[in-house]
Amino acid sequence: MGGGQFFFQAFVFLTAAVVCVPVAKRLGLGSVLGYLIAGAVIGPFGLGLVGEEGQDILHFAEFGVVLMLFLIGLELEPHRVWRLRGPILGTGGMQVLITALAVTGVALVVGLAWTAALALGMVLALSSTAIVLQSLQEKGLTRTAGGRSAFAVLLFQDLAVIPMLAVLPLLATGAGDHAGELGHAAEALWIDQFPGPVRTVVVLAAVAGVVLAGRFLLGPAFGVIARTQLRELFTAAALLLVIGIALLMDAVGLSPALGTFLAGVVLANSEYRHELESDIEPFKGLMLGLFFIAVGASIDFGLVAAQPGVIAAIVGSLILLKFVILVVLGRLFRLSLDQNLVFAFSLAQAGEFGFVLISFSVQEGVVDATVAAPVVASIALTMALTPVLMLINERLVQPRVGTRRTEERAPDEMDEQTPVIIAGYGRFGSVVGRLLSANGVEATVLDNDSDQVDLLRRMGLKVFYGDATRHDLLAAAGANQARLLVLALDSPERNLALCHTARKHFPHLRVMARAAGWDDAHELEVAGAEHVYRETLDASLRLGADALSLLGQRAYHAIRAARKFRRHDEEVVRNLAAMRDDRAAYLDTAREHIRELEELLRSDLAERTDDVDAGWDTETLMEDARSGWVKDSEADEDGRE
Repeated sequence: MGGGQFFFQAFVFLTAAVVCVPVAKRLGLGSVLGYLIAGAVIGPFGLGLVGEEGQDILHFAEFGVVLMLFLIGLELEPHRVWRLRGPILGTGGMQVLITALAVTGVALVVGLAWTAALALGMVLALSSTAIVLQSLQEKGLTRTAGGRSAFAVLLFQDLAVIPMLAVLPLLATGAGDHAGELGHAAEALWIDQFPGPVRTVVVLAAVAGVVLAGRFLLGPAFGVIARTQLRELFTAAALLLVIGIALLMDAVGLSPALGTFLAGVVLANSEYRHELESDIEPFKGLMLGLFFIAVGASIDFGLVAAQPGVIAAIVGSLILLKFVILVVLGRLFRLSLDQNLVFAFSLAQAGEFGFVLISFSVQEGVVDATVAAPVVASIALTMALTPVLMLINERLVQPRVGTRRTEERAPDEMDEQTPVIIAGYGRFGSVVGRLLSANGVEATVLDNDSDQVDLLRRMGLKVFYGDATRHDLLAAAGANQARLLVLALDSPERNLALCHTARKHFPHLRVMARAAGWDDAHELEVAGAEHVYRETLDASLRLGADALSLLGQRAYHAIRAARKFRRHDEEVVRNLAAMRDDRAAYLDTAREHIRELEELLRSDLAERTDDVDAGWDTETLMEDARSGWVKDSEADEDGRE
């Protein structure tokens, strides 16, 4: 490919990404689906801007998967990986074995030879590491039970590729006749010249070398590089590390992605972990995007149009078969229904390693090319459908599952009357509850996540299961006698619904609501919440005040400026709530308020003199008490009546 052609291809890929991905994100489809659509549009069966070289780009872009596994390894300390050994070996092993046998059985029924059927069973048992992990990260599901189980299965599948590559040549009808034709495997099988025990020792030595080097050598080496103060040199060293480990793993027949994951885990406790993450992250994102575009471009829509029934049957039956197997396994390993569905929907596709294995099978003579062609198209289609399946689960299935779980588990009986009800006991509500408890104020806590409730009770906290948006449960929790209702749910929509319920059925309650930002605050203000707290405002103001102090301003000046900023900002939010539907007026007023606040603070700064006593003057303290961080005593008395 000449220089001009290379730049043209780069221009095509980048343009497709820049145009399609923002549109897909805007429509709520996610970036992965946007990349896949971009690839289909520019591919040989779309606009034809990318031809056969798309397959070469696909193999090149698989490096993005390697980088992603390295970064995931950096986030996992060794003891956390060890805790996953059960799901990796149990869930992962059973998934690969059962799916491979099931697909083999179906292939035998349709008339394939047992060797070809078994090869297809191994090929289609795998799932897409790149698409699944990216989609889970994008939706914030990686740390959920379903996300962790999916990750464990994907790790085992990466391990399983190694024995699969070893077994496929044994299934060949003309063993040895095609070995020389294989590109990828031929490069990695130099150790075949050694006896089996020696090969095992070489593989183990390679793995041990990666672990020992990460433990004892890489830290000092990165220290030397860091002392050069050259950011680009550190980035080059990070990429060199990943590429070197990938080459080593490939040379001994192991998965490069698995090897770099292991290196990441070893470096998870390194002081250079965050620097490595920040340097490699941009390359990972770009390479993964390129990989997804190449997958979209590789879908043979001509073959799909020529054999629509066959392709649809393969795609539909594969997704359904894997989905059922995954649901059964999730049930067996005690995943809750909602997490089990996340697990099943995310893994119900074929994977990128399937392209390698099916190509290997054809070259070895195990699978005929006429059989492989629709399988390759089906693999690409199932990968492309994965973001759609996860979107269906998120938008259509999970809301109904949540309702069903509420019906399956009856709300807890609540026999206590307390002055405060807290709805939601996550990272926000738990701080409120603990502060109240430490000051002798008991609160009734409601949470709709049964797993969270059980966990908190085991920790000794008094939390009740129930959907606080139901007015009957609020009444059972003592809303008729309570004085305050704290809305601390993670979902802004549910917080707003609860605010409406409280205002309608329990108008005497003072509602104190958590808000994510200005838009949520406006909605809650209009719904009747008397006190709205944006979850990042206090922390931001504390940081800003501390920054002013560290820059030399006196502490009381900095804190007064933060308090003045807060009073003005909260007033702005209340004023803007009334005009939130008129976007032009809203933006004009917001700009005016921002300008006024800046002038107010600058004026205050200009009025300061050096001879002011370095303490708190009584007048300002009284002003702050009246209108700042606490409400005046009259409002408090009103609440007691």
